[in-house]
Amino acid sequence: MEKRTLGRTGRSVGVIGLGAWQLGADWGSVSTQDALATLHAAVEAGVTFIDTADVYGDGRSEKVIGKLLKELPDAGLTVATKLGRRAQPFEPASFTKDNMKAWVDRSRSNLGVDTLDLVQLHCPPTPVYSTDKVYDALDSMVSKGRIAAYGVSVETCAEAVTAIARPNVASVQIILNPLRQKPLEQVLPAAEAAGVGIIARVPLASGLLSGRYTEDTVFADDDHRTFNRSGEAFDVGETFAGVPFRAGVRAVRRLQQQLPDDEGTLAQTALRWILDQPGVTTVIPGARSPEQARANAAAAELPELSDDVRGVIRRVYDEDIRPLVHNRW
Repeated sequence: MEKRTLGRTGRSVGVIGLGAWQLGADWGSVSTQDALATLHAAVEAGVTFIDTADVYGDGRSEKVIGKLLKELPDAGLTVATKLGRRAQPFEPASFTKDNMKAWVDRSRSNLGVDTLDLVQLHCPPTPVYSTDKVYDALDSMVSKGRIAAYGVSVETCAEAVTAIARPNVASVQIILNPLRQKPLEQVLPAAEAAGVGIIARVPLASGLLSGRYTEDTVFADDDHRTFNRSGEAFDVGETFAGVPFRAGVRAVRRLQQQLPDDEGTLAQTALRWILDQPGVTTVIPGARSPEQARANAAAAELPELSDDVRGVIRRVYDEDIRPLVHNRW
């Protein structure tokens, strides 16, 4: 698999990574056995970058990845985790040096490592991205070997631009896919100019871009695609990339009708579209089975998309999706 340098971490990672939210919670039930099988399949397919967080299943995702690290100590994996969503109350004042150290140490224990490869602020309240004491605490943990590097995970493009200006922010994780294109305007150029890595999350719009769903698809009660459609639990942009479900299904159906069917699946085309954007380092689709992990990794083998394909994706976005999402994040 092609590799790219992950911003200021200096680490080389595969362009297709694995997002591990679903291995912890909020996507229906995934057994530990299935989670490990999915992780192994991803690594065997060339994945070297895995993204998780301390709140995914209250540490379950980190712990199952820790098992993988013990089983494959020489696989050359880079594991990124996140901190901050454990804050109680969830407000800027909770992002103290002591709290952040405690969150980091919990993740170190869950993953079974002395030094975390990459820690990301996990979509904290917006003022946190501008708080000097937060970055001072992160710098201190780097100097003491608790973490090797740090970055941010953001909801909005404005938050990303604020973080990119910080000298030691190594990476920015942001929602980017054919149904969420605003980061192309400012965020990706700014990150590329600053040498900051871009980790593209929610690349398949919570599965919408798999093309498997209809307007009548029903998800499990413990799946965020059921319980967060209006942002009841967290930012609605994390669910279907913020696109109203039925509008998203219609837009995807239009993509299926207009895109060629001989250049990989719709999901693979969506992943390739992201990889073709200047400034993107890696994309982190989730997978709940070995088959999904292998199919996602295979997107890295597709050639760059043609101008015609990119044109179709742009038209569908501009005509069907832009009015719904572009100015929100």
